[in-house]
Amino acid sequence: MRVVIFCHSLVSDWNHGNAHFLRGITAELLSRGHDVRVYEPLDGWSRANLVVEHGRAAVDDVLEAFPDLRSTSYDPVEADLGTLTDGAHLVIVHEWNEPALVAELGRRRAAGGYRLLFHDTHHRAVTRPREMARYDLGQYDGVLAFGAVIRDLYIERGWAERAWTWHEAADARTFRPLEGVARRGDVVWIGNWGDGERTKELHEFLLGPVRRLGLRGQAYGVRYPDEARRAMSDAGIRYGGWRANHRAPTAFAAHGVTVHVPRRPYVEALPGIPTIRPFEALACGIPLICAPWDDVECLFSPGEDYLVAANGREMERHLDDVLHDPALASSLSEHGLKTILDRHTCGHRVDELLSVCGELGLEIDQSSG
Repeated sequence: MRVVIFCHSLVSDWNHGNAHFLRGITAELLSRGHDVRVYEPLDGWSRANLVVEHGRAAVDDVLEAFPDLRSTSYDPVEADLGTLTDGAHLVIVHEWNEPALVAELGRRRAAGGYRLLFHDTHHRAVTRPREMARYDLGQYDGVLAFGAVIRDLYIERGWAERAWTWHEAADARTFRPLEGVARRGDVVWIGNWGDGERTKELHEFLLGPVRRLGLRGQAYGVRYPDEARRAMSDAGIRYGGWRANHRAPTAFAAHGVTVHVPRRPYVEALPGIPTIRPFEALACGIPLICAPWDDVECLFSPGEDYLVAANGREMERHLDDVLHDPALASSLSEHGLKTILDRHTCGHRVDELLSVCGELGLEIDQSSG
């Protein structure tokens, strides 16, 4: 099967977490013998910022880490979409594309003969519905939504006739436990500051507990304002800036525990959507402690896969317990990793995608191209 993916970037994960999942899905499809072609726009903001801050070497590092993954840059204004989708059986269009491109691919669907799916992995359907209403999905076969609440919104608002829940997952080829890495800290946080969507929560569930316990902390991410960096330093957390996502497993292996602090929209309006970070952390076998989020879709087993802290003081107690109780840390690590390997790898998501293809009349061998 030939699969064509239009995304913001496969190469750069600078403030672009969607690249994580798309890399894993692409790698899995390729491993099964499918022909996958990925297109990203010239001068996309993620890749442009990555090169400005870290140089071309950062892009080369990604290409070396994923030698089988390649994307083709194109000019959205002058692109010959007929040529780019030639021979495609399935075209997936990620929601970080311009509405004009989304609409034009829809108009070409009948002539191209491919099945066409829109892929939504953001909270804009709830927080900025007018933006999402601009996308013309009238000729699309359906929507792949990264949570049931998003899937339901597309149907209820008439944006699409069909939609499926397609959660993100861990790329188990990249995210796995690493042996022999020297411990150099207690707690590691990997994530962006959050554009004001979790500032209060980061102070309560990360900075405060680390400071009160006197832990050695490490943080990686981008778009940290000066006041955030000062607050991190005051709490005893070293800020390391952007870290390529394929190097996150090494950071996890060098620390005793990590924390997940979801952005406010996911807690208040999008229950059941954890985003990709918990999947990746659990796949690396590091104990995880979460600020509150409601696992209404029963993806995990809270209390066994990870601990949940209702407030900052409880987070403090959980951190202290995990760091000083090897049996507890081992239990969380093993249970969380097993859940990922049993249910939440990119391999599982490709199985789900091929099942959707079957519903759309594309009869594809589940194990090969």
